[in-house]
Amino acid sequence: MDFPLSPGLILSLIVVVMGILIIAKGLVIVRQSEVMVIERLGSFSRVLESGINIIIPFIEQPRAITMIRYKKMGEEYLPLTSDEVRIDRRETVMDFPGQPVVTTDNVTVTINGALYYQIIDPKRAVYEVENMSQAVEVLAKTTLRSVVGKMELDKLFESRAEVNNEIQASMEEPASKWGVKISRVEVQDIAMPEEVESAMRLQMAAERKRRATVTEAEGEKSAAIAMAQGQRESAILNAEGDKESAILRAQGEQESIKLVLNAIGESEENKRTVVGYLLGQSYIKVLPTMAKDGERVFVPYESSALLGSMGMFREMAGSPEDTVGQHLKSSASQTGLRSGMMGGAGSGSGS
Repeated sequence: MDFPLSPGLILSLIVVVMGILIIAKGLVIVRQSEVMVIERLGSFSRVLESGINIIIPFIEQPRAITMIRYKKMGEEYLPLTSDEVRIDRRETVMDFPGQPVVTTDNVTVTINGALYYQIIDPKRAVYEVENMSQAVEVLAKTTLRSVVGKMELDKLFESRAEVNNEIQASMEEPASKWGVKISRVEVQDIAMPEEVESAMRLQMAAERKRRATVTEAEGEKSAAIAMAQGQRESAILNAEGDKESAILRAQGEQESIKLVLNAIGESEENKRTVVGYLLGQSYIKVLPTMAKDGERVFVPYESSALLGSMGMFREMAGSPEDTVGQHLKSSASQTGLRSGMMGGAGSGSGS
């Protein structure tokens, strides 16, 4: 069944279709963490946040922002430029290619860095700077050259964290004018000429050898000090032992002499006899040592007299040890000291 198409029906259909197109064109869905800058007839109108938004088609249009991203192709970085109407407010990383930098000691190094930034004010990022990402990249490169140019090569390797913090602090103020927040800057790699790298290896080897030599010398020094202290303590202990031994021997000899004198009497003649006997014993002890020094042994004249004294002592009272023993026996049996001595002498002569 055919329905006649009147001009009014055709016009109504056109209006309906246009209304549907206008609604579809004016309905904008913005995803989470994204915003859109809307212009009305070429001037800034508002910023669309995440969710469902409605704009007036053909009158209101989103303003695009230019972004530069690098794609690594082998050893080279290929820049990719795009115009985006949806502005990402998440933190973005920019891995820009290595930059040649001259240090204060005139060494040219190539530094590869990474920059982390975030758009916090989309309006400023669109209207305050022509190409926001390029401006941030150029600012990072110039700041890197300025900061590294104040350092020596050795200091650069030791102070990467300091370099990162100084670059970030220098970039915060100009980047804030563009509505961008610099989160952090990281120096990834530092490449240097081969001759400089070889020289640094030699220097490092020499430094390690020097440290090893110093450590070995300090060890030998500590060992020598410890050995000297040990010898000193050993000598002190030996000297104290010799001292105590000599004191004990002297005390023993003193007691022995007292016992002998008590046994034979304390007259001057007996004292001289005992002293002569002791000196004779000392000569006898020294004679083997004297014989080792040569084939001939010269005995002093006084030694014969001393040996004679020893013989007299033995004829009179026997050996001092026998005399002391007899004295102790006689003391135990509570008999007279003189009778005990004479009894010992008589028994010796009878034998």
